[in-house]
Amino acid sequence: MRIGLISALVAAFMASGLVGTATAATARDTPAVTARSAYLVDATAGTVPFAKRDTRRVPVASLTKVMTAYVVRQEASLDDVITIKAADVRHATANGATSGNLRAGERLTVRDLLYALMLPSGADASHALAERYGPGTGRFVVKMNAAAKRLGLGNTRYANPDGLPAKGGYSTARDQVALAKIALDDPVIAVIAKARKHAVTASKLHRAHVWRNTNTLLGYGAIGLKTGYTQAAGFCLTFAAVRNDHTFVGVILGETSEASRLATARKLLDWAGEEVSTG
Repeated sequence: MRIGLISALVAAFMASGLVGTATAATARDTPAVTARSAYLVDATAGTVPFAKRDTRRVPVASLTKVMTAYVVRQEASLDDVITIKAADVRHATANGATSGNLRAGERLTVRDLLYALMLPSGADASHALAERYGPGTGRFVVKMNAAAKRLGLGNTRYANPDGLPAKGGYSTARDQVALAKIALDDPVIAVIAKARKHAVTASKLHRAHVWRNTNTLLGYGAIGLKTGYTQAAGFCLTFAAVRNDHTFVGVILGETSEASRLATARKLLDWAGEEVSTG
């Protein structure tokens, strides 16, 4: 099933709060997951094969940038050109955040900045985009929260555009699955999210950049979406993949390490894919 066709299915059973499966799996068969929260949707079957504390409000680190990308797509043209300010660069370096290695004075398109936002998880890119399309970070966050409300993400509140530690920011595994589905329905975000790297050649406007995706699950057949980490949030991941002709969309929040995050996602996908093939 194409990812663009899963919207109605996911919305229907996520709104219902069901946590059932359409398989013969027992509690004994269910994989052990060490993450604080997790949620896995079989969008093809309209079921929820796995849920763990899926409505618990927790910080989600750089998964926040999925909403940032979504809001930018509503506000901007991909060909808009943004001048990187010293404040954008300083925001990432002063907070010890991941960056797109941008430099003040560079002029880059929104399309390229979305790659810098999503692949290396650039806080400099998120700051530049928010400053332009708020305008200002504060107004941009208002737009993020308005979008969350409009999209039915009732247990989500954003405090900034990048997911850096901040009072009052939270979401849930269930809400993040819903957002992942919505984001992947956007053809531009879908293409960006599954790119392993994106290269920008040097020009009079900017220097050369090569951004590599932090999502190592792409090497395991995933088609997106976003990694995240802070000490408070733990290791987080939203992902989507096709197994045995079923599209699965999942979220892992608060895993204990980067390796565990990858192993948990692989384990859930392998288990869910096997269940639909034998059920």
